[in-house]
Amino acid sequence: MSARRLGLPRRAVSQILLTQLAIAAGVVALATGLFLAPLSAQLDDQAMRRALAIAQSAAADPSLAAGLLDSGASADSPVQSSAERIRRATGAQYVVVLDLDGIRRSHPSADRIGLPVSTDPSDALAGREVMEIDEGTLGRSARGKVPLLAADGEIVGAVSVGIAYDSVRERLLGAIPGLLAYAGGALAAGALAAYLLSRRIQRQTRDLAFSDIAGLLAEREAMLHSIREGVIALAPDGRVRLVNDEAARLLGLAPDAAGGFAGRPLDEVLGAGRTADVLSGRVTGRDLLTVQGPRVLVANRMPTEDGGAVATLRDRTELERLGRELDSTRGLIDALRAQDHEHANRLHTLLGLLELGLHEEAVEFVTEVAGVHRTTAEQVTEKVHDPLLAALLVGKATVAAERGVPLRLAGTTLLPDRLVDPGGLVTILGNLVDNALDAAAGSPAPLVEVELRAEGRTAVLMVRDNGPGVPTARREEIFTEGWSTKQPRAHRERGLGLALVRRLAERQGGSARAGEAADGGAEFSVVLPEALR
Repeated sequence: MSARRLGLPRRAVSQILLTQLAIAAGVVALATGLFLAPLSAQLDDQAMRRALAIAQSAAADPSLAAGLLDSGASADSPVQSSAERIRRATGAQYVVVLDLDGIRRSHPSADRIGLPVSTDPSDALAGREVMEIDEGTLGRSARGKVPLLAADGEIVGAVSVGIAYDSVRERLLGAIPGLLAYAGGALAAGALAAYLLSRRIQRQTRDLAFSDIAGLLAEREAMLHSIREGVIALAPDGRVRLVNDEAARLLGLAPDAAGGFAGRPLDEVLGAGRTADVLSGRVTGRDLLTVQGPRVLVANRMPTEDGGAVATLRDRTELERLGRELDSTRGLIDALRAQDHEHANRLHTLLGLLELGLHEEAVEFVTEVAGVHRTTAEQVTEKVHDPLLAALLVGKATVAAERGVPLRLAGTTLLPDRLVDPGGLVTILGNLVDNALDAAAGSPAPLVEVELRAEGRTAVLMVRDNGPGVPTARREEIFTEGWSTKQPRAHRERGLGLALVRRLAERQGGSARAGEAADGGAEFSVVLPEALR
């Protein structure tokens, strides 16, 4: 049943305020009742003990026992006089002295002297002290009864003292106003605290109704888990609040276990690395690139008011792949343009030789030119039997020749056609050769050397150049996503090539390292266990 049908206010803050006031009033009422209940019993006990104390004091007077034995039951007896004196002095309702037969020897009403008592006196006459609340001829009273002893210690009667119960009730009722004043003060303080708390809740909930909040939460869950962008919400202490389905997919987490990551530290969920550094804010910036598993991701992080953050992830793997294909296409176009330019020059040379009638020289020139290209291709295919890698090296050799950088194969190069993942090795080799050509292009005598060899089922790839090399302190940093010394291209970011090289190597259980070549340049080595069938 809705709050409107119940007649309750619709706003969440109003419902919370009424609930808090009801709780405060209930607690105050309960506390007041719990205090009054033992107070009544305590006042009863005090009245009974007072009556018993008066009776004990009266029974301790030896003249009272002597008078009981020496005089009869009359209004002017010494017993009546002593009892009335004690009653007036203590404010008791009555002080009754009775003999062993239960006959009154004293009473506030003289006409009741000589009559049996209205309640059973057997316990007191048997030597036991009695405290009780009982109904008598003078009404309800708190009573104390003690045996009356003669000088020789023999029981000769009893003393019964009563305290009017109306006085006990008056004391209880007299305590109620003060108690209610304290309860009212406590209720007022609770109401003030409830009001202040409700005002804070009103600001935090933006004065929405509970149904609106529930609807927003449902919409939030549906939106976060349906959008095609990864979303991770983090608490101020760096713990994960939420991982939507797309974020779980992009980060390689099990989608059905994404909810189980809530409350766990981000570094524990993702492991140490650049992705965790970017999402946690240890690396700052916009559109930060990171590699997680086989995916290239673009991450952005936005802090929240409570000190936490919301990070978004976009999959850039396909775009990065297209960008690299574009780079390869451009390289191929450059190679074709270089070949076309070289081919035109050779045709002009051949035409000139023919026009001059130098036929033998023309034949020698054609034979030499064809032999150079055939020799390059034959040298590559003799040492590298995988067609993809061989084609890549032939194309890179043409581009390198156009840039004036010789590209050669090391004498120890020999790689059989038994690769498990030739596409991955093409990506690794292409990135390393491109970087080596860029590094060696500025050297006085540039050179790039490639070595590919098999050691059992392990493939070893090494690319050397005689460029400026890599400082020892930065040989690990260069494999970090986003690190680059080059200007970014128009179609994509720099700084992913070496990161992908290491990631691809590690996916196959291998490694990628940077070192120093023998001639002072850089040497990149990649070891891939189980890379060959």
